[in-house]
Amino acid sequence: MKITVIPGDGIGPSIVDAALKVLEKAGAGLEYETAVAGRSALDEGKDLIPRETIESIERNRIVLKGPLTTPIGEGFTSVNVTLRKMFDLYANLRPARSFPGTLSRYEGVDIITIRENTQGMYSGVGQHVSEEGEATAVSVVTREGCRRVLKFAYETARKKGRKKVTVVNKANILKSTSGLFLKTSREIAPEYPDIETAEMLVDNCCMQLVMDPGQFDVIVTTNLFGDIISDLCAGLVGGLGLTPGANIGNDAAIFEAVHGSAPDIAGKNIANPSSLILASALMLDHIGMGERAGNIRSALEDVLSTKDRLTPDLGGKGTTGGFTDAVLERL
Repeated sequence: MKITVIPGDGIGPSIVDAALKVLEKAGAGLEYETAVAGRSALDEGKDLIPRETIESIERNRIVLKGPLTTPIGEGFTSVNVTLRKMFDLYANLRPARSFPGTLSRYEGVDIITIRENTQGMYSGVGQHVSEEGEATAVSVVTREGCRRVLKFAYETARKKGRKKVTVVNKANILKSTSGLFLKTSREIAPEYPDIETAEMLVDNCCMQLVMDPGQFDVIVTTNLFGDIISDLCAGLVGGLGLTPGANIGNDAAIFEAVHGSAPDIAGKNIANPSSLILASALMLDHIGMGERAGNIRSALEDVLSTKDRLTPDLGGKGTTGGFTDAVLERL
């Protein structure tokens, strides 16, 4: 099977290289087609998302992507948002799991946040600032958009043996948009009698996550709320460096590190590749190689728990290469 690999910007190429070594050692047997996007594409005199990159994704449908830089203040639209809309990657999946031996603030956290990925406040509709200084933005939420991400959440919960889905909303105030999301969830929940459903307002959810994250299993919510909650969950388990992300649609999927390109440490061989290694495991789950994905997670967990060659962000003095070697040895 051939996948598209986008090395990305900053530390992207080094952590992508680490993930590819792990995939090879795990016996995934994949072929890679390299493509560029973001700042690195601009530096080559190409578009932010070159046509050949789009065609590669159209061919292969599965992408492993390093962090990308969208130039700020130069009129460019976010590369990540553009790719999600271009390929209708309507579900963003963000697992957050606490690993022993890391800087996790809690033990036993294992939460999957599923976020609607193309609508809501990030739809890009109606953004305007008037000459009088009045700014507006429009949140677009559709019944079908709600329905498909909610069904994705319940199907994911069932597939992964999860017992509870918490529907996070603000329907008491945002009665039209968030209200539609909540109403649709109440229509879908009875289709999954084997899974417990809870409803929670987003502000209360944030407080409850900090007070007792163990009460959560799968969280499903709208775009803006999911963006915030998924990062909050990452903070519970040690930060973005330990949390992967997946953007999934009916015809394509992009798996990525959720942190930035960190240009300040690019080329220093100290970047933590855990997020992208975990993203590669998510990718293997998606394409039916669950056993190999489990082996990768086990190897990474053993490295973290034994504090073997940890990178500086994890409290160690190791290098990207040394940390990767430690994972490869376990595999």
